[in-house]
Amino acid sequence: MKKEFRSGCPLASTLDIVGDKWSLLIVRDMLFQGKKTFKDFSASPEKIAPGILSSRLKWLEENELVTKQKLPKNQKENIYLLTEKGIELAPIITEIILWSDKNLRVQNTAMFSIAEAGFNQDKSKVTEAIQNNYRKVVKQILR
Repeated sequence: MKKEFRSGCPLASTLDIVGDKWSLLIVRDMLFQGKKTFKDFSASPEKIAPGILSSRLKWLEENELVTKQKLPKNQKENIYLLTEKGIELAPIITEIILWSDKNLRVQNTAMFSIAEAGFNQDKSKVTEAIQNNYRKVVKQILR
């Protein structure tokens, strides 16, 4: 399915692909928590409805941010893995997390500490570590 973009603006084009309420949360779960199955994503605290989750996973796959495949040792279950294009969203997610910590902590007192998650370090190093860790996880999964 070819995506019709609203305009030639790079920000608007990105939002046309990942600007919905759920897509970046799915990518976050993959990058930070190693989630890869429908069941894994369903267990997220944001409680995404199964129909929406299915739709978003299909959308992310159509736009080449994730791939759907079978585990080498379990051909029955589908797994979803980020492509390099999807992994490259890590700096964006990192920036959103940092912005949220700075600007929304007062409004959301339940927000967890980003320092505990390692975000109090150099953000480029944190982002690179997140991306490299994910790549290692994928290699292990596909063995």
